[in-house]
Amino acid sequence: MDNLGIIDAVVAVVGVIVGIVVGRLIFSKDTKKRIEDAESQAQTIIKDAELRAETIKKEKQLEAKEKFVQLKAEHDKEVLERNKKVGEIENRIKQKENTINQKEANLDKQLKENLVIKENLNRQIEVVNQKRTELEKHQEEHIRRLEKISNLSSEEAKEQLIESLKSEAKTQALSLQQEIIEDAKQKANKEARKIIIQSIQRTAAEQTIENTVTVFNLESDEIKGQIIGREGRNIRAIEAATGVDLIVDDTPEAVVLSSFDPLRREVARLSLQRLVADGRIHPARIEEVVEKTRRQLEEQVMEIGERTIIELGIHGLHKELVRIVGKMRFRSSYGQNLLMHSRETANLCGIMAAELGMNPKLAKRAGLLHDIGKVPDEETELSHALLGAKLAEKYGENPAVVNAIGAHHDEMEMLYVISPIVQACDAISGARPGARREIMQQYIQRIKDLETLAQSYTGVEKAYAIQAGRELRVIVEADKVTDDESGKLSFEIAQKIQTEMTYPGQIKVTVIREKRAVNVAR
Repeated sequence: MDNLGIIDAVVAVVGVIVGIVVGRLIFSKDTKKRIEDAESQAQTIIKDAELRAETIKKEKQLEAKEKFVQLKAEHDKEVLERNKKVGEIENRIKQKENTINQKEANLDKQLKENLVIKENLNRQIEVVNQKRTELEKHQEEHIRRLEKISNLSSEEAKEQLIESLKSEAKTQALSLQQEIIEDAKQKANKEARKIIIQSIQRTAAEQTIENTVTVFNLESDEIKGQIIGREGRNIRAIEAATGVDLIVDDTPEAVVLSSFDPLRREVARLSLQRLVADGRIHPARIEEVVEKTRRQLEEQVMEIGERTIIELGIHGLHKELVRIVGKMRFRSSYGQNLLMHSRETANLCGIMAAELGMNPKLAKRAGLLHDIGKVPDEETELSHALLGAKLAEKYGENPAVVNAIGAHHDEMEMLYVISPIVQACDAISGARPGARREIMQQYIQRIKDLETLAQSYTGVEKAYAIQAGRELRVIVEADKVTDDESGKLSFEIAQKIQTEMTYPGQIKVTVIREKRAVNVAR
């Protein structure tokens, strides 16, 4: 039995060894075949690649030749055009030389004629001097005769005559001064109206639509529960991350985002849109989405700023100023979008400067940047005009642009001609119908301030602000204020309003003086 077991074991071992050898032979044959197939495919791919490379090379050579022929034709055309222009310039120069020679001949002729005229004038001057001497003698004799007749010395007569002439001249001068002032006002107002009307007519503007709330529409009311979250944790996380109040009420399929900062409202709106689309709404996800949205909005702000300056044709603006211009898109002033207002002011400035023969590009630049102080990165006590001038100076703007920004609310002295243009265009953009909304209380307070200011003057009986505060009518007491003082009072009130009050557009001050005599027949 032991021998049989040993034999079986040996047979089994031999079988395993034989199986392993056979398997290896089969595997080596299969591997060799695969290697041969792979080499064959590699050779095929290499040949295809070589053929394709040769084809591409020939195509590129043909394209290069065609491009060379085209460039050569364009170069020949430019050379012909330049030669033609040079010939035209030479012809113009020859014509100018002929004209100059002709003018020289005419000048020589006029010079000879002037010499003859000068000699004649000298003769006439001698005759006039002789006549003047004779006239002075006659005048002295006449004065002596008059002194004998009037029993007055010449000095006394002169004093009386001078006094009478002074009073008469003073009256005539006042009348003439008034006529000159009125004529100048009419001409200046007419020309100013013409330029302003042309500028306004050539500018397209929109109506104010800015609000302090944004309505976020939902597909269904079920999403409101996800936005609120368990025990309100999601809505608290959104408000904390964005700084915006979320109002979730009974309004169907809508959530109201409330904030006075449009940039925050936009961040909240875009973040909510992404959260609702994703479906995963929880505090950690909310913070991540809000931060990502804020970064993307910063990029969008730069794009808006760059697109704005390209559309207006403004070049070389500092990147930080471009970013500030983009931020204006998310700010409003009395409901008027700040970027739209600045673009409108820039276009008006460019048109008005062109009409006046000035640099329209510089005026456009000042008009676009005049309100950059309204979108500061940090809180400051400076007014927006002075802060804007400081920012413009910091980022290397032209001194004329800096002065126009700081002086458009009369907080700096106007040193350049474009400064009053920017001030006028800013007022036009803000005061036009439909441009801005004002809170009713502010409007009523401004009307009261106008009337109170007028009534503070001596002799004023009543004051009425009419035409929505565009005109102030002041009624004075005839016994205390003369006609001449009425004009002076109107000027003083207008100046005080201009220096002490802030208002859109302009205010017309009309002083009315009326003398009434009333009796009763019984």
